[in-house]
Amino acid sequence: MSTYDVRTLEGGTVTLAEAAVSEFADRLRGRLVLPDDGDYDQVRTVWNGLVDKHPALIARCAGNTDVSAAVEFARAHGILTSVRGGGHNVAGSALCEDGLVIDLSTMRGVYVDAKARLARAQGGVTLGELDRETTGFGLATPVGLVSRTGIAGLTLGGGFGWLTRAHGLSCDNLRSVDVVTADGALRRASQEENPDLFWAVRGGGGNFGVVTSFEYELHPIGPQVMMAVVIYPIEMAERGMQFFRDFMRQAPDGLMALIELATMPGEAPFPEAHQGEPMIVFAAVYSGDVAEGERVVAPLRTFAQPLVDFSGPVSWMDAQSFFDADYPDGRYYYWKSAFVDDISDDLLPVLVESCLRRPSELSTVDLWYLGGAMARHEPGDSAFWTRNAETMIGLEANWIKPDQSDANINWTRGVVEALQPYSTGGSYANFGGFGVEADNPVRKIYGGNYERLALIKRRYDPDNLFRVNHNIEPG
Repeated sequence: MSTYDVRTLEGGTVTLAEAAVSEFADRLRGRLVLPDDGDYDQVRTVWNGLVDKHPALIARCAGNTDVSAAVEFARAHGILTSVRGGGHNVAGSALCEDGLVIDLSTMRGVYVDAKARLARAQGGVTLGELDRETTGFGLATPVGLVSRTGIAGLTLGGGFGWLTRAHGLSCDNLRSVDVVTADGALRRASQEENPDLFWAVRGGGGNFGVVTSFEYELHPIGPQVMMAVVIYPIEMAERGMQFFRDFMRQAPDGLMALIELATMPGEAPFPEAHQGEPMIVFAAVYSGDVAEGERVVAPLRTFAQPLVDFSGPVSWMDAQSFFDADYPDGRYYYWKSAFVDDISDDLLPVLVESCLRRPSELSTVDLWYLGGAMARHEPGDSAFWTRNAETMIGLEANWIKPDQSDANINWTRGVVEALQPYSTGGSYANFGGFGVEADNPVRKIYGGNYERLALIKRRYDPDNLFRVNHNIEPG
């Protein structure tokens, strides 16, 4: 008879008999994938090629009852457990080495109530799948910028995207969630039901249970939006960031914009004479009337003579997938972040110098201009803490060859250290390196909300079953 060695919550090993594993598999309407199965490597693979973990058990859940069965099995045996939604988390927290993965990736139903302007989406849904269903009714909710990202991890960590200034973070637009908590019970959480749990999941990550569905408020969109993508030479970067800062301080909330310090791709339609050169990119979307949007974004297009201007009206789906090609499956990714209250003039050369010494031309230094609707929430309104920073600086190390990993990881960490004199001290959970690291403690993410989160953790997960995340220990 076969046995299975599985890692425990405390880092030891428990040996499970074949009968126990078979009984668990029989409880699932979905499927239990084991290391000997022919598709095991395919199932365990996630987007980030840097993440190469080998779970002992992968429960591919077909619905809430499967999730409850998996949680009960994990708790009964004290097994290290992770939760996979879309598998797009940079830190790779969807997987755990030698443990149990509760896999929601086949739970991809979306239901839209156009009259009520609400959408309910299961935990395995991606941004593109949600957008596809909602835009059929001329509606959308704030989600990220890459269509293959999973809604679950994005929303539980906050969620920045093209509608952030207009309508807030992804988590700000939640109206309810379904959660399987550590006792295996399925709970609805909203402002009316289990409000403490609802408060905690809006920015508190996967610490409190397995969120199997998300109900979002929807907003009118399109059918087209005005998108600006304008590229200038890196020599204009400091002046460009000054202009961008002053322009965005007066911009309407309907305009979401960011800067990329990057490298001109070496292919058409980018101008051949400048391929491979460092560049500064203004990228923006105006979510209101297209004609008004053309007027609003015009200064970004005429700040100086651009190298290339890709601006124009696009469908909402096209805006949401514009950057997809930059983030293919299997590439190596390591991202970190810092919030700053002021894009000050003395910060600008630090950012440019950081761009110029990147080990990989695929890496970027990004400035996300914030404010608007997300800043009209108080830090204590939900678990998401950093509300009032002017900008989030994202450090995206992206590379291809595994022997480049140390150089790229060290570059990212070095830039974060260089940014500390300018930072609020906070960081964004979804751009969190490998998770909890020396320069990214949990309290840096949750700030003044940490103690309240720890008390809620104690209520819903007293044994810290859900710990493969930016972990909040039970208070």
